[in-house]
Order: sequence, then structure tokens, then C-alpha cells
Amino acid sequence: MALIMPLRGFTPAIGKGCFLAPNATVVGDVTMGDGCSVWFNAVLRGDVNTITIGDRVNIQDGSVLHTLYQKSTIEIGNDVSIGHNVVIHGAKIHDLALIGMGAIVMDDAEVGQGAIVAAGAVVLSRTKIGPNELWAGTPAKFVKMVDPAQSREINQKIAHNYLMYSRWYPEECITPED
Repeated sequence: MALIMPLRGFTPAIGKGCFLAPNATVVGDVTMGDGCSVWFNAVLRGDVNTITIGDRVNIQDGSVLHTLYQKSTIEIGNDVSIGHNVVIHGAKIHDLALIGMGAIVMDDAEVGQGAIVAAGAVVLSRTKIGPNELWAGTPAKFVKMVDPAQSREINQKIAHNYLMYSRWYPEECITPED
């Protein structure tokens, strides 16, 4: 069973039909929408500030979400994929964005709707990535525009695939639908 830990008067609010891997950790001021998945060894640490996650977001294995005390929060929109071993620290990620494996997105950065952050990229603090832009590198830089329809199709497919994968696991890992 996942570790869901109240802290400082905040109890994580987990939406309907969410999958939480047995060793996922969700602490404190975390609100998660419906149909999300938090995979093995992922940590959502809402101990020092707020983490808000939309619907159908997948946070893959080994990822860490955290914030700065009284300074930054995390906001993640709908149908977002957070790849394996990603670090998001106090950033805003809009709907249909994709954060590639091993990427780091720092405080007060913003990733636009349908944008893609390439695997291994480091998005520095206060960076603004526009809608449907592809960024890569260390530090991350603009590479090219992505076709909005293609981005939407790919990112929704990944988000829905992770929802499907989560249904392969035992019922006790999935929050009730009622």
C-alpha cells in the first residue's frame, strides 16, 4: 500500500480511480484529480507548500515533486505525463505537456500547453516554455515548435496508456470510483 501521510494539518486528497504504486509516497498538501497514476518510488512531497495535480496525470517511477517553503508551488494540468526519474521543483506544467525521462524543471518555471521537455533537459528557474514548444539540453533551450494536433494526440495517448497500465495492478492500488 502506498504511503499517504498527513502532515502539518494537510491530508493528501486523491481523486477517483487513481493508481498509487505500493511504494509511492504522497505527503501533506497534495491534491490529485481523477484517473492519475503515481508509479513505483515516486515521491510527492507537499510538506512545505502545495502540489495540485489535474486529471489523468501520470507520474512515473522514481520522480520527485517538491516545492520551496512559502515561495513556490506545483501546478500540473490535465493529461500530463511526467517521465521516469523526473524532478519537478515548484513549477507550473500546463495541460497535455510531456516531461521526458530524467528531466529537471526548477522553481517558477512554466511549461506551456502541449509543450515537450526532452529527456535529460534542465529547465532553469523562471524559464517560460510556450505552448507546443520543444525544449532540450542543459540548460534547456528552445529547439522547435511542435504541431499542436500531433502533440495533443501523442500526449493524450501516453496519458491514456498509463491509465490502462494502472488497471493491470491489484484493485487495492486504485482509489474507489464512487
